Amino acid sequence: MHAPDAPAAPPRHILTPSTLNRLVRGLLEDALPLVWIEGELSNVARPASGHLYFTLKDSGAQVRCAMFRPKSAALRFKPIDGMQVLLRARVGLYEPRGEFQLVAEHMEPAGEGALQREFERLKAQLDAEGLFDAARKRALPRYARRIGVVTSATGAAIRDVLSVLARRWPLAEVDVLPVPVQGREAPPAIVAMLKKASASARYDVLLVTRGGGSLEDLWAFNDEAVARAIHACAVPVVSAVGHEVDFSIADFVADLRAPTPSAAAELLVPDAQATLRHLRQLRQRLALLEQRRLQSLGQRVDHLFARLQAQRPQARLARDRERLAHLHHRLLAVLRERQQGERNRLERLHARLLARHPQQRLPLLRRQLAEQSQRLRHAIARQLERERHALEQTARTLQAVSPLATLERGYAILLDANGNVVRSTSGVEPGAGLQARLADGSLALRVE
Repeated sequence: MHAPDAPAAPPRHILTPSTLNRLVRGLLEDALPLVWIEGELSNVARPASGHLYFTLKDSGAQVRCAMFRPKSAALRFKPIDGMQVLLRARVGLYEPRGEFQLVAEHMEPAGEGALQREFERLKAQLDAEGLFDAARKRALPRYARRIGVVTSATGAAIRDVLSVLARRWPLAEVDVLPVPVQGREAPPAIVAMLKKASASARYDVLLVTRGGGSLEDLWAFNDEAVARAIHACAVPVVSAVGHEVDFSIADFVADLRAPTPSAAAELLVPDAQATLRHLRQLRQRLALLEQRRLQSLGQRVDHLFARLQAQRPQARLARDRERLAHLHHRLLAVLRERQQGERNRLERLHARLLARHPQQRLPLLRRQLAEQSQRLRHAIARQLERERHALEQTARTLQAVSPLATLERGYAILLDANGNVVRSTSGVEPGAGLQARLADGSLALRVE
């Protein structure tokens, strides 16, 4: 018989579960300090402690995760089950249960972060190339005759733009240049439409616009080809993409960025009512200046005529040619603001006067001044006649709305004893005295 085997000697180093878990945790944290990982959220829980616990999974595996305060409190969105997210996390081990886990330092919706980084990269590149320089941005035309709107033909943005343009400046011709504004087909379509509109030389300004949406929805306007097409456009381009808080690459490269499509439409055209008021003010100022000029001219002509009447013909004939030339220059200064045809006619008259005998000049000059005075008086008479007609028209208008005219049509006005107008039967007692005012007099009445 064989003797039973002796028990094996215990190992020199024996680990406890705590020691083993601590060792594995250190190995994991040293090998993988920080990782980026993308997956789908599930089992999202936020207990009263404020920590965030969840599982990150894909089609083949899952891993438990935790996000402690204050990291979870700083999130700008609410994590929910089924959401695709991107994590920056430390790989570790939860020692008490020996569970492999990720401790999240940062979380963002998947896709948005990558798009934002691409946005910043392209923005920095185009800025370095000078596409955003303020010096190259062109001013918008003050009165745009033709406006091209590059947008979706069925979106809310085009309805807002057309409504504002029709209200503010109906004189402008607006062409809707339809393009898709979302998806893969949108950037090449927008680029082709911008090139076509620029080459047509039809438009004074172009508007590139769409309504609000997520970063993915607006991404067609962050495309490099779209930005370069806007930069190469032959006419000024206004960009109005999304809401007021949204910014796109198209906004930075365009000649002007508007916060919303409606605001862009207001920037593109002036206010028709304000322009009409301004034109009316200019017309009034012009009429007043013309009236003052005519009054001043009439006074100077009258003064010259009086001076000529006060002087004897013999004294005028005795003056030398230099005095006559000086008087001629003074007359030209008086009539300098008259129409060019009148000045030419006076110059020809002067030439004819110089060619004749000095004794014949004075009667001709008198007749000329008399004709000018007569024309001025006729102009004043015509102005007075127009004002008289306007006054008569105003009088007829006042007569049409006069209470007396109403009375002449057979109506009457009832007055109480105090002379107040009676407008209702509720305020009249039986036996009260009233007075009926008619067109040709008054009647005393008593209420039965």
